[in-house]
Amino acid sequence: MSVPSGPRTIGGKEAATTRERILFICTANVDRSKTAEDLYRDDERYEVRSRGVARFATRELTRDDLDWAHRVFVMNETEDQHRTLIQVRFGKVNRPIVDLEIEDLWRRGDPELRQLLLRRLKKHLGAPRKEAPAAMMGESSEEG
Repeated sequence: MSVPSGPRTIGGKEAATTRERILFICTANVDRSKTAEDLYRDDERYEVRSRGVARFATRELTRDDLDWAHRVFVMNETEDQHRTLIQVRFGKVNRPIVDLEIEDLWRRGDPELRQLLLRRLKKHLGAPRKEAPAAMMGESSEEG
């Protein structure tokens, strides 16, 4: 399922942002979901967050997070039951939830984890793009 591009409206008025909101979820919100967030943080197409399903997570998943997101990516249903835990805790989620099937084997930022995330996310989000420099967006850094 894809979210249509273009301006979003809230109460009949155009929203301030047209970026799609992406939520990455793992168990503790330490390594896998944080690395995915790091990869797409500066991509002008997306607003990204990462959360964990465990009660001990650094940033525990809430209903507000799920309501905020347009799309949700969990790291591993088979080993960690991320999707199942979301459904048990929050009931029906009216957002696409994609299982990336990435086991908890790496530390945050590990090059192998980064490459695996990029391979799995590319078909859903494309390769991460960096925001254009201010000068390229018609803004000037010169004062005057």
